[in-house]
Amino acid sequence: MKKLFTLAAAVFCSIISIAQKTDAWNIVADKINPSDYYGITVANGMIGVVSSPNVLRCKDVVLNGAYDQYGRGRVSNFLQSFNLVNMNMDVDGRRIGNADASNMKQVLDMKHASLTTTFDYADKATVSYTYYALRHLPYCVFVDVTVTAKKDIEVIPASVMEAPDALRDVQNYYNQIDRPHVTLSLLSSTAKSPTGKLTFASSTTFLFDEPHGSEPALVHEMWDNNMHLSKFYKKIKAGSSYHFAIAGASITTAQHDDPLNEAERYVIYAKLEGTKRLLQYHHNAWDSLWKSDIIIEGDDASQREVHSALYHLYSFVREGTAYSPSPMGLSGLGYNGHVFWDAELWMFPPLLIMHPEMAKSMVEYRYQRLKEAKHNAFAHGFRGAMYPWESAASGNEETPVWALSGPFEHHITADVAIAAWNYFAVTQDTSWLKEKGYPIIKECADFWASRVEKNGPGKYDIKNVVAADEWAENVDNNAFTNAAAKANLQYAIMAAKILNQKPSSDWADVEANIPILKLSNGITAEHAAFKGEKIKQADVNLLSYPLKEITDPQQIRKELEYYESRIGEGSPAMTHAIFATLYARLKEPAKAWNAFKEAHIPNKKNPFGVLAETAGGTNPYFATGAGGFLQSVISGFGGLDITPTGIVQVPSSLPASWKKLTITGVGVTRKTYIAR
Repeated sequence: MKKLFTLAAAVFCSIISIAQKTDAWNIVADKINPSDYYGITVANGMIGVVSSPNVLRCKDVVLNGAYDQYGRGRVSNFLQSFNLVNMNMDVDGRRIGNADASNMKQVLDMKHASLTTTFDYADKATVSYTYYALRHLPYCVFVDVTVTAKKDIEVIPASVMEAPDALRDVQNYYNQIDRPHVTLSLLSSTAKSPTGKLTFASSTTFLFDEPHGSEPALVHEMWDNNMHLSKFYKKIKAGSSYHFAIAGASITTAQHDDPLNEAERYVIYAKLEGTKRLLQYHHNAWDSLWKSDIIIEGDDASQREVHSALYHLYSFVREGTAYSPSPMGLSGLGYNGHVFWDAELWMFPPLLIMHPEMAKSMVEYRYQRLKEAKHNAFAHGFRGAMYPWESAASGNEETPVWALSGPFEHHITADVAIAAWNYFAVTQDTSWLKEKGYPIIKECADFWASRVEKNGPGKYDIKNVVAADEWAENVDNNAFTNAAAKANLQYAIMAAKILNQKPSSDWADVEANIPILKLSNGITAEHAAFKGEKIKQADVNLLSYPLKEITDPQQIRKELEYYESRIGEGSPAMTHAIFATLYARLKEPAKAWNAFKEAHIPNKKNPFGVLAETAGGTNPYFATGAGGFLQSVISGFGGLDITPTGIVQVPSSLPASWKKLTITGVGVTRKTYIAR
């Protein structure tokens, strides 16, 4: 551990020295190196815009729920949408590129979810542009632009609509609608997804400060089938600034039957709202989200890291939907945008505690795919519901066939049921439990009752699974799988009683007789064939938290020490977050602090400190790691615990440098908890 922490500290110092400057709400990158650049995302739970080191460009635009089969593994994949925020800008007849830009700086404002890029162009102009994924308008983005002239100049800004390579049959449109009080010029495109399953549509328009009739005249240019643009000419006097904005919308047939007309309607709505109202409503929405906050006194660096993790989870999930986040959220196409246990076990708990209404969308995602989970169980010879290891739009199994986790990593079914129970536990919403929660929990319990194999009187084995530690493939009686199944069965019985339903007679019998195996030294065995080898990630330690199957402090400590020493190279970030949570609850703050640092510092990437999956990894942003990291703060140092009757605070301990930890806006009552 000491060696790892020394490495983590070195990595952290390297990051700070290269690029990153921060305060509580802003992350500033003022040394942009394109060869060592991992973008930051602005997102609203539906659309994500990922930054680029290239001026006037973004890397990706990602739409939630937009999947089609192409590329990796003959399965559904996330698709890039039209890049609708890219711009061109000519100054005095010369196109600005990276070679022309100096003093480039990018600032992420986490409080109001915006990314501002500024740069100088020679001795002629300073350009500033800010990206927003408007929180109150789920399909809309906004770019706010200011050009400040150092000399008399003529600028030609262009809004560029560009189709990514994966989309086909691109159709481009330019439509102008004249009204007595406004002229609406719409730059729009449609395209088909690779198999033709989905239609994508995007549209943009300019917003000007000038009154109607004196705005710049627009020119439409079609360069090729995949790209067209709208531009205008403007002369700016030395010492003065010119401001304009671009509003855009993107939507697919996954969300609306008529995406082109709908995208143009959204853009017209944004245009007539105007810049001031759009940004005010966006700010108000984020101010409301941040009423649920984590405030650390005494450690500014940890405060920033916690805000960054919360910012990303808030950005990747949206209230009132039936979407659940992939491990990379809306930061790109990583893991094909699929939904794993990462959602239920890692991201769901902090969101459930801080914003139950957002967590509800994640459970709704699973409820709406219960039918497919039941068919999956049927197809494998079981009863009830068997959720797929990788899920996308349909709810069918989307794991590539070469990955054994697809047919064998069955703990996902218990993870889904546990999340449904925990949503009820926090909200105490019995109507929801009856309508949606209990159907999930019951069907998953029926799966386990049929999945177990009887092995003599009063003993039920769960054989041939991929463990939560995924280096353990096709093993019997995996500790986490068995304990999660037991929890699922317990919650099914409890939920049935709350609803005056009769629980299955099998549930209690099976739950009581699923084994949790022990090694000769009294340590819980990861699985039946476990011999003390290296492991990929936390498995047995999850029985202490979050499952609470193991509650004896002495046993928890012994198992921490045993398995912590067996973590192999390349362990994902959330493993150390579990260690931090457990050590904090054992009131061993020094060990908790070391594990807390290991859970994020080695995984940070330049220039914004976005999290990769592993130390030295290159696949940010790893929202799963952020979920584990936040659990170590909320449920570890903060001691917040989800019980059958709601959220309580259990004894815990703070790091030595933290004077006070305040968690605001918790649960449905928006309560504040303090740890000192």
